[in-house]
Amino acid sequence: MTIFSKIAAGEIPSYKIAEDEHYYAFLDINPVVEGHTLVIPKKEVDYIFDLEQDDYAGLWAFARKVATAIKQAMPCRRVGIAVMGMEVPHAHIHLLPINAEGDMNFVKPHLKLEGERMQEIAAAIAAKIK
Repeated sequence: MTIFSKIAAGEIPSYKIAEDEHYYAFLDINPVVEGHTLVIPKKEVDYIFDLEQDDYAGLWAFARKVATAIKQAMPCRRVGIAVMGMEVPHAHIHLLPINAEGDMNFVKPHLKLEGERMQEIAAAIAAKIK
C-alpha cells in the first residue's frame, strides 16, 4: 500500500480538499507554492497512463473540478498541471496556483508551512468545490 493509498484511506492525516468514491485531493505537505494540491485515484496504479480509460478520464474530470476551486480560492493567474510520478508509485496530478512559469519549478526549495496555514488553505479551496 502506497503512502497515497494510506492518506486516502484516512490512515495518515492529510489536508483534504475533496473526495468522492474514486478520487481524493489533498494539499502537498511539501508545497512548491501555497495551494499545491495532489489529485489521486483511490485505486492504486503506479503510472497514470496505466489507468483504465474510464478511471483516467474520471481522474482528469475530478482534477478539473479541484483546479477550478483552486483558481477561485488562491490568488493566481492560472492553475498549472504537472504529472511526473517519480516520487510516489501511485498515479497523481500536481495542481499548482501560478502567476508565472517559474512558479512550477519543482527543483527550487519547497515551502514549510505551519499546520494552521495549511488548514486555512485547504478550507478555502474546499469551500469552492461545486
